[in-house]
Amino acid sequence: MTNKKKGTEKKIEKDPIEEVNELNQNVENTRVKEDDSAQKYEELNDTHLRLLAEFDNYRKRTMREKADLLKSAGEGLLTNMLPLIDDFERALQVMTDATDMVAVREGVELIYAKFIDFLGKNGVKAIDTNQKEFDTEFHEAITTIPSPEENLKGKVIDCVQKGYTLNDKVIRYSKVVVGE
Repeated sequence: MTNKKKGTEKKIEKDPIEEVNELNQNVENTRVKEDDSAQKYEELNDTHLRLLAEFDNYRKRTMREKADLLKSAGEGLLTNMLPLIDDFERALQVMTDATDMVAVREGVELIYAKFIDFLGKNGVKAIDTNQKEFDTEFHEAITTIPSPEENLKGKVIDCVQKGYTLNDKVIRYSKVVVGE
């Protein structure tokens, strides 16, 4: 039936038992969804905690490996230096009894050349300073003196202590005297 004056229609009411059953079904569906959501939350939380623990273990392991690597990093280098030490010991032993100082000098020069070769093979190179332009990237000026020639102004006149690079990184600056 329709009431045309008011513009509303009369609704046929449902059976109350059906409404209660429908509401119970909705409540049960909501509970199932909540249980599913709680289960998914627990799974995600568990996965998250496991990932955190795994990452923490990874971080600790890499730190331990890095510390071990730093402890033994120079082992190969030092092992390769042992023959040089042997050569120096032999030279020192010969020096005590030697009468031919020229031969002793030649022996020490051979050891020096061997050592320089060893450093070169390991990436260490001397910084060239002979009449080079003064460069703060490689040189440390310990003093300046009046330049003996006009073309030596701003250039290295004397090297007091050699500088070295290791694989193009300065490990010791050359201590130099600069002309002004």
